[in-house]
Amino acid sequence: METRTWAISRATVWAMDSSTEEKFSRVADSLSGKSVLVAFSGGVDSSVLAHVAAGAASRAALLTVSSQVVPADEVQRARSISSEIGAEHIIVEFDWLADENLIKNPRHRCYSCKRHLAEIWKSKAKELGLDLVVEGTTATEEMGYRPGLEALKEAGVASPFIEASISKEEIRAYAKEKGISVADAPSNACLATRFPYGETITQDLLSSIESIEDKVRALFNVECVRARYHGDLVRIEVEREKIPTAFDPDKMKELDSFVKGKGFSYATLDLAGYRTGSMDET
Repeated sequence: METRTWAISRATVWAMDSSTEEKFSRVADSLSGKSVLVAFSGGVDSSVLAHVAAGAASRAALLTVSSQVVPADEVQRARSISSEIGAEHIIVEFDWLADENLIKNPRHRCYSCKRHLAEIWKSKAKELGLDLVVEGTTATEEMGYRPGLEALKEAGVASPFIEASISKEEIRAYAKEKGISVADAPSNACLATRFPYGETITQDLLSSIESIEDKVRALFNVECVRARYHGDLVRIEVEREKIPTAFDPDKMKELDSFVKGKGFSYATLDLAGYRTGSMDET
């Protein structure tokens, strides 16, 4: 199995302090003695939650939902990290493109998607006889447009990191201290976030965007990549620190040819760099 090493392009050194330790102790206490289903993507947030649950709960099962909007390498990563943590891991399939409301990509798409996911999580928890469903949204992610969080609250899915006011930086500090291999992994998000609201999402478009992101990673040796869809143009985001690596004429020409081979007319580099929610800026 391939092992990846991630590196965050920041000067930050992640370190646990007593305040952070106390927050994680509160999360562990809230799970202690309970049987728990962890919504598990294999990213750093859900991996840390899985690690806490595995140590505190009477039983912790990790559930990964695979669908057309989840990149294939993320499902593979979830398998790898679940083995690393040593927790029970289940993968189920969700036909995302079967829902007309999702593929039409309205502004409330994330709300509808999270409602679907919550139903899958709760159904599996009931099937397994588990007490509680938890997911790993952090306090940092409460900022911005987050309709999915409202859906989770309505469905009765617990968000322990929000309840304990645990930030993304504290999540990474915990992961570093516990030796979790995705401590420095870039944030991930479903492929639907690459499309403007109101743009119909198809399997062909999802496959094209995913393959372009894979190509950027391979060509420029970057991990955090977003290929944003704008009709006949693809706007590529990488972390600002990595932008200089994109100015290689031969590699730029190869990427341009690859993007055009996927049916697009133009490939552009976003000079503002990667940031979450950039499709909400307009």
